[in-house]
Amino acid sequence: MFPMITGFMNYGQQTVRAARYIGQSFMITLSHVNRLPITIQYPYEKVIAAERFRGRIHFEFDKCIACEVCVRVCPIDLPVVDWKLETDIRKKQLLNYSIDFGICIFCGNCVEYCPTNCLSMTEEYELSTYDRHELNYNQIALGRLPMSVIDDYTIRTILNSPQIKNK
Repeated sequence: MFPMITGFMNYGQQTVRAARYIGQSFMITLSHVNRLPITIQYPYEKVIAAERFRGRIHFEFDKCIACEVCVRVCPIDLPVVDWKLETDIRKKQLLNYSIDFGICIFCGNCVEYCPTNCLSMTEEYELSTYDRHELNYNQIALGRLPMSVIDDYTIRTILNSPQIKNK
């Protein structure tokens, strides 16, 4: 008879524990009811990138001295710098500068170590193409400044995401 009573007590304890777990999960579900949606409608709404966001690299041809520091600090030796030595003035003349963003890992070492600050990171992150050869940017494409998300009147910008507000 005693084993039967202890069996009923164990069954009762397990039932109470299960009801408590169900109640806790229901309370968590109810706490999410008042939160704002996190989803944005991408082509029409864009989140403004963070201040230190590492997007497409911007290159200023006139500032570059062809020192190739960017190539040496790049973990994959990505930037291609073509130059010729001007013997009369004993100075390098930059001929061509290109970066293949299909291979680039956007680490930012080239920007950080550039002695003349001719490289900078932009907030541009829409680099998708159908042909990966279009991701090879020369000095003309790298010199193009991207249109700022804030200045685009066709897009509604989202300044702060709801997740940041709740924290």
